Amino acid sequence: MFTHGDLAAMQAASLRMQGWIRRQTFSPENTKTLRRFSSWEVAELVFRVNQSTLRGKLAADPTLPSGEIEEDGRQRWFSLDEINELRRRLRFSRRSLMPPRPAGKRAVRAAIANFKGGAGKSTVALHFAHAAALDGYRVLAVDFDPQATLSHSMGLTDVAEERTVWGVMARDLVRETERMNAGAAGAESGVAAPARRLPASVRDLGIAELRASEFIRPTAWSTIDIIPSCANAAFVEFASAQYRHLNPDWTFFAAVSRYLDALPADAYDLIIFDCPPAIGYQSMNAVFAADVLYIPSGPGYWEYDSTTSFIGQLAEALEDLAAGFEGTFPVGNTSLPKAFHDVRFLLTRYEPGNELHRAMLVAFRKVFGDRVTERPIELTRAVEQSGRFLSSIYEVDYREMTRETWKRARRSFDGAYEEFRDCLVAAWATVDGGEDAR
Repeated sequence: MFTHGDLAAMQAASLRMQGWIRRQTFSPENTKTLRRFSSWEVAELVFRVNQSTLRGKLAADPTLPSGEIEEDGRQRWFSLDEINELRRRLRFSRRSLMPPRPAGKRAVRAAIANFKGGAGKSTVALHFAHAAALDGYRVLAVDFDPQATLSHSMGLTDVAEERTVWGVMARDLVRETERMNAGAAGAESGVAAPARRLPASVRDLGIAELRASEFIRPTAWSTIDIIPSCANAAFVEFASAQYRHLNPDWTFFAAVSRYLDALPADAYDLIIFDCPPAIGYQSMNAVFAADVLYIPSGPGYWEYDSTTSFIGQLAEALEDLAAGFEGTFPVGNTSLPKAFHDVRFLLTRYEPGNELHRAMLVAFRKVFGDRVTERPIELTRAVEQSGRFLSSIYEVDYREMTRETWKRARRSFDGAYEEFRDCLVAAWATVDGGEDAR
């Protein structure tokens, strides 16, 4: 017989192993740090120019960041901040190195979502965030998944549950309830609406007084912030059901959207959501706030079956919300029925030499057409190795393996990211406006 005490003991043992893994992976201070990038990487993989061309630019202007030089003097190594300074100051054949960013627009938002665990949602979210940062974008990652894989991979392990998406939703409940109670009622409005009362256990949490910035944490990447998750945030589904009972008029599914709408329009360029493998209060907040829905799937039949179920149940859930809250939705930047600017399907763990994988890619394209991305993410040993150490391929020093093995994995994610970026830039033209971000 096993009780909660036995489960707690198992978790304690696992946490000790987690600590050991982090000590092997992160710095001695148990803080994740970002490596430097070689002049070869910066030139050919980031700026897409010949390495000798970049060296010529650096030699011609001594005020440019020079990086750190290896002992043998053959290679310079640059920090992300130095790369971004070079990006702002350099031009090659009059070509700007700044990434496309429509003027007058808020950050564009993408939800990485699917039912099935192991579809690669967190891996895709992590790699896209890192690729976007190397591309010159400022990124906010939002971890909706209580498994907190994305948060752990970003180096965050000590996270208070009230500073997660659950905290964002609890804060929204209190603020929205106060807004509703402050509205006109009775003789003034002709509506006899009773005051909606929240218990002290909710009101006295102090979450409503938190500033938006207090939910956001920095990462080892200077241009990536995150709203992290933690294991204790798993109870958000139970808490949210209780909150809906306390205030049935609360549009729970728009809590995160309202939170993000309140951020300065020029704070970030891209916002990436890592969703849990289920349709619930957290995932509904993610998809409702998203401009673009990106659906990763493994290349097998059962993954295809799960993806089919996911889009069907998501469609039903969004239809129910549109019908259930028709005519009662508050003013703001959100509306019903929910509409995405784009929906894409991305195959992950793909092996080009596997006949079944090729057949499933054909099947996906027959059903979903050009909604399926051109370049799937390939399964490589380099990706598996980086995943074991809570890192993306962009964080792995290519000298730790054969360069060709590393480059193959890098090419796969670069190709998938480029399609992702092009999709978001196209959607950007139709999202809500805001202050000019440049």
